[in-house]
Amino acid sequence: MGFCFFNNVAIAARYGQRRHGLQRVLIVDWDVHHGNGTQQAFYDDPSVLFFSTHQFPHYPGTGRATECGEGAGAGLTVNVPMSPGQGDEDYREVFERVLVPAADRFKPDFVVISAGFDAHRDDPLAGMALTEEGYASLSRIVLAIANRHCRGRVLSCLEGGYHLQALAASVERHLLAMVEA
Repeated sequence: MGFCFFNNVAIAARYGQRRHGLQRVLIVDWDVHHGNGTQQAFYDDPSVLFFSTHQFPHYPGTGRATECGEGAGAGLTVNVPMSPGQGDEDYREVFERVLVPAADRFKPDFVVISAGFDAHRDDPLAGMALTEEGYASLSRIVLAIANRHCRGRVLSCLEGGYHLQALAASVERHLLAMVEA
């Protein structure tokens, strides 16, 4: 239902597990659209913690807070639906209040970021209000998790972003935060 044919984040998570023996993978998805395919791939999997912030309601209409995994994966899908207009401080608060404690309990061996930049305030396909500095702040929070639990092992996969100037500026701030970590 998404905008991609292959789920690069899911492929990367499984590759890390199978090829490199990584036991627990944290996927952080800050794309404005809910990562329904990623959620479905790992919904009952205890080896992957999937954390998603996304505009809600918005396409594809999934990602309610009550969608939290099942079976062995119960509690390892963490959806945080965000209301249109929320920005830097709102996202940072959610990452600190929800993501950090969940990641600290899970203790990942590897972190994969589903790095969509379409929650930017200038993006034409959504109604969120993140800025370049907001993305840098989220990056620093995720990188701190990776440094604390998995010796900095993190992979960032570019997802959405439809305002070219905002996309370029946001990606630049994200990459600078990664280099500084």
